Amino acid sequence: MSEITGQTGLRNGATAVVNESYSFACMRCGHGWEQSYEIEHHTDVEGREFVMYVADGRVVPSPLSRPTCRNCDGHVVRIMRAGQVSSVRDAADREHHHWHLSDLLHPFQRRAD
Repeated sequence: MSEITGQTGLRNGATAVVNESYSFACMRCGHGWEQSYEIEHHTDVEGREFVMYVADGRVVPSPLSRPTCRNCDGHVVRIMRAGQVSSVRDAADREHHHWHLSDLLHPFQRRAD
């Protein structure tokens, strides 16, 4: 589901920072989007490890805990590997038609043999 793109520079007391990207599709309204995150690994004053997700320079909740649709605020959101939304949009642009939720979910549907 994620694409680990490598480690970036350490900042804000982080012991490690890893980049991950995800594709999202809302099952309620059909909106699709992609987001990249810097996942900062930290250690608190008591020695417990924790992570902070940073998107567009802001600390945000983990996208894996309860993702929210950017379009309708729904919480029935499918999380997929990076590139799923952009590949559907690119195909739609080439074919000059509007993409649908079913286009995005097509790779996950089982074929009836």
